[in-house]
Amino acid sequence: MIRSAAWRSHSCGDLRAENVGQQVTLCGWVDNRRNHGAIHFVDLRDRYGITQLVVDGDAANDAADQMSGLHQEDVVQAKGVVRMRIEGQRNPDRVTGDVEVLVTSVEVLSSSKTLPFEIADHIDVPEDTRLKYRYLDMRRSPLQRALQLRSKANNAIRNSLCAQEFVEVETPMLTRSTPEGARDYLVPSRMRPGSWFALPQSPQIFKQLCMVGGLDRYFQIARCMRDEDLRADRQPEFTQLDIEMSFVDEEDVYAAVESVMQDVYQAVRETELVTPFERMPYNEAIALYASDKPDLRNPLQIVDVADVAGTLDFVVFDNVLESKGWIRAINVPGGASLSRKQIENIERLAKESGVGGAAWCKIGADGPTGPLSRFLKSEAGGAFIEKVGAAEGDLLFTIADTPRRALVALDVVRRESGAVMNLLADADRIVWITEFPLFEKNDDGVFHPAHHPFTCPVSEDLPLLRDGQKEGIRSRAYDLVLNGVELGSGSIRIHDKDLQSEIFDAIGLPPEVAAERFEFLLKAFSYGAPPHAGFAIGLDRLYSIMFDAESIRDVIAFPKTATSACPLTAAPSAVDSEQLDELGIKQQIETEQEVKP
Repeated sequence: MIRSAAWRSHSCGDLRAENVGQQVTLCGWVDNRRNHGAIHFVDLRDRYGITQLVVDGDAANDAADQMSGLHQEDVVQAKGVVRMRIEGQRNPDRVTGDVEVLVTSVEVLSSSKTLPFEIADHIDVPEDTRLKYRYLDMRRSPLQRALQLRSKANNAIRNSLCAQEFVEVETPMLTRSTPEGARDYLVPSRMRPGSWFALPQSPQIFKQLCMVGGLDRYFQIARCMRDEDLRADRQPEFTQLDIEMSFVDEEDVYAAVESVMQDVYQAVRETELVTPFERMPYNEAIALYASDKPDLRNPLQIVDVADVAGTLDFVVFDNVLESKGWIRAINVPGGASLSRKQIENIERLAKESGVGGAAWCKIGADGPTGPLSRFLKSEAGGAFIEKVGAAEGDLLFTIADTPRRALVALDVVRRESGAVMNLLADADRIVWITEFPLFEKNDDGVFHPAHHPFTCPVSEDLPLLRDGQKEGIRSRAYDLVLNGVELGSGSIRIHDKDLQSEIFDAIGLPPEVAAERFEFLLKAFSYGAPPHAGFAIGLDRLYSIMFDAESIRDVIAFPKTATSACPLTAAPSAVDSEQLDELGIKQQIETEQEVKP
């Protein structure tokens, strides 16, 4: 492809052997310089590739002076003639490696001062420095590749959904604050002093209104904002693929999302995903993997050993059973080969997750050894080992604690054991987790909604819900999980206003409060709302996995740090008092200087 423009005839990735003899004009950045006496070489780089420029005895005299005066990262325009490289000096690692340009003239379009770090694929530079100079970081191949792949993937998403007759709709960025589980970013209104907009945590309500509006199939690559504590896979502003569909059930949603995933994988990885994806009810995921986002590449499973643990005369187990806690075990095949240090590291991680410990033992030719072994010498101990399925050469971990703490620790032990034993399969594993609980119980035993209040319960559980039961009530919610990472969530929505009122009542939301918070949605539902369902995929998470990135920040053009700051722009920052006065805002915190990242 010839990428000609006003300043150039070709890009730095275009030239091949068939271009030999042509007069060309290239533009780009000076990537590398090599002077060998009367011969000068410059590698000229743009986003498409690198072309070698050369000045030797065949070139004009002033061209040599121009080439010798170039500095790294100068932006230049070079004119010359394409010729073949000498045999033995060709570069098979470059698409332009068979040719070079014999320069006739070079013009510096913009000079560069000394760089804060090298523009190279692999550099040892603190991330904050790279983010401060993100425009320089963008010149490096890894980030350019990620951003180009992201563009290709977004295009594949749009093509896939348009082919399925979805309509792309842009929803407002300034909206009303509604309870969605995280803090809103608030925006004051100058026109209505004392009133505030909220930046959307998601387009949830608007996409449901699109269904009431008869659009039938909506999608949007949406920007979402949440003021919450950050993790490695979370940003204060993020991008999600948002879809909503009318007159559908779960299978219709699964089919639409799976088709999109197939098209994205084909476009980016040239890999064909097998559909339908695996399905797993929430209760099964918790029982077997202690997680609602299990990494199915890891074959290790959880075993409930409560029925035999009480026969071991182990006071820790007895106390946990008396308090109705959990006792679960994980057998690691071949894990007896791990060193004491490796095992103690797994035990330490379990303790750091909140449990009291992770009792373990190795199974050897002469029986079990390790801290748990003294409780396993009896016949009851043999039954315990048999229940877990442990054999000679295996390593056995046990977790005994409250269900909430035990789940976290078991997940940690399973993940770390699978990693240290190199058990993870290479192929991606994608699974739908279904039938999530409608309510969750906190450590104080109080139930609260597990999802947004528009999530439909499973119809078979409605009689129990109407009788006041919350334990075990299933929702028609579903998550898509890739390699142990939750990509996104969705649910069948409540479209019946009477059922919606029942759910508001069940979650303790008084009618007057519900009417105030969701007045426009409830009013819309009163004019005829179709049965509908939706789903949203976190594209930053998906792309970081697909592009083999170390962090979601490596697939975002201008990300924030772990403290929600932008080193590039020094945001967030103080504002002038005049701006606050205009908005009718009085600041209680005296700000002496701008907030530093």
